[in-house]
Amino acid sequence: MTRAVLPLMRAQRSGNIINISSVAGLIGFPGSGYYAASKHAVEGWSDSLRAELEPLGIGVTCVEPGPFRTDWAGRSLRQTLTQIDDYAETAGKRHTGTKQTSGTQPGDPVAAGEAMIAIARNTQAPRHLVLGAWGFNTVVDYLQKLTKDIESQRDLSLSADFDN
Repeated sequence: MTRAVLPLMRAQRSGNIINISSVAGLIGFPGSGYYAASKHAVEGWSDSLRAELEPLGIGVTCVEPGPFRTDWAGRSLRQTLTQIDDYAETAGKRHTGTKQTSGTQPGDPVAAGEAMIAIARNTQAPRHLVLGAWGFNTVVDYLQKLTKDIESQRDLSLSADFDN
């Protein structure tokens, strides 16, 4: 799809590409490694694409929804039937919780669609659009912890410079 629309966007020097990712594109959760890996790939690709297209006036946004009332956690969800006791409190708990909340997630798909339309019309599209209170709070908390973790290793990180 991107290849199909880019020639026109390049010619008009405007437009926004919206890629659907997930909070799991920024944070890996227990029991959903394959899903997180695919969404992390979308995020990395979008970063590169944005770096290439931004000088041409074209925006790239990843939409990162948290839990929304869609069929994602319902009949379309496929989980392994294999259960390993060592993972009962991590992946097992997440699998159970995901199934139990299907259909009652707080996110409103209509409101999400309206937010994406607003982004498409925005001449200064943001790189990230995290949707839903749970998603927003979870991502902000994760990024604060990530920054703190990286900063705590500053001396070790900088000692790896080859110029020293």
